[in-house]
Amino acid sequence: MLSTAPKNTATDPEYHEILRNLSDGSVNRHFDPYVDIDWDSPEFAVHSDDPRWIMPDEDPLGRHPWYKAQPVEKRIAMGMWRQAGIAKVGLDFEQLLIRGLMQYLISVPNGDPEFRYVTHEAAEECNHTMMFQEMINRIGYRDVVGMGSIDRKLTMAIWPAVKYFPELFFTMILGGEEPIDHLQKSLLRGGVDLHPMVNRVMQIHVAEEARHISFAHEYLRRNVPGMNPVTKAVLSVAFPIAMRVMLDMIMTPPKEFVDKFGIPAEVMREAYWSGAESQTTMRNIFGDVRALATNSGLMNPVAKLTWRLLGIDGPVTRYRSEPARKAA
Repeated sequence: MLSTAPKNTATDPEYHEILRNLSDGSVNRHFDPYVDIDWDSPEFAVHSDDPRWIMPDEDPLGRHPWYKAQPVEKRIAMGMWRQAGIAKVGLDFEQLLIRGLMQYLISVPNGDPEFRYVTHEAAEECNHTMMFQEMINRIGYRDVVGMGSIDRKLTMAIWPAVKYFPELFFTMILGGEEPIDHLQKSLLRGGVDLHPMVNRVMQIHVAEEARHISFAHEYLRRNVPGMNPVTKAVLSVAFPIAMRVMLDMIMTPPKEFVDKFGIPAEVMREAYWSGAESQTTMRNIFGDVRALATNSGLMNPVAKLTWRLLGIDGPVTRYRSEPARKAA
């Protein structure tokens, strides 16, 4: 049976100090989508012939030869739908996360600084849902979809996990947050000429998600070592599975996108994730969480085999958000 005993972080002053710092960051460095984004600015206007909507090489499909061979008009249309689709999936995930966080807070006792920080995070995620929806509306594709029906059924695992297996819940959070964060940081670091509206939304999302990802890492780093050995062994295998499943939910375009633009099945397979370059991208996405799993004692032989079979094994990062190192 999974343990629901109180965590050893309840009287951990160092952990509480981290939570207070994260909460202070949410107060002093936060964004409002209707204050910090000038949606009606002329430079944010959306035009269907704007080449800045063309998908960049940082996107697995954007760098595929098939996509590059398409007419400019089609590449722009696909890029607009793709940006709106990523935002819609992000919106769906944020809504699931908010509900899970609210459920988690029910068990947080009086005086615990987790209550304040987690509530700050939920409020920021609410702002993100409004930000994403506003961008979708302005791009103009009414047929854009988020998570598919199968994905939504899989996410039902969140609700029992929050109550009975919170370490798995925060693992699933990382599985949803790390892929988008990795893609957006790659675009911002690479100086890609993005549409200004997309660029501003990414800047805000990356800035605030840094706190959310830091909290999930810290929660797991402090709670996993003291878990029941059986439950810990279960998590060690569930961890990479959650990463791989969430990657497909978040990063792989839905069937509606494929059908709308007539993308060949072999192109989708190569881009997501059988091609050599896309496999490298997939491995790079999870460098931080591999480091977390290693440092938390979750890299036993069975877990290592699971990471490898899922194609997401590889080196660990030396520090959070370290850019991927290229082989010599």
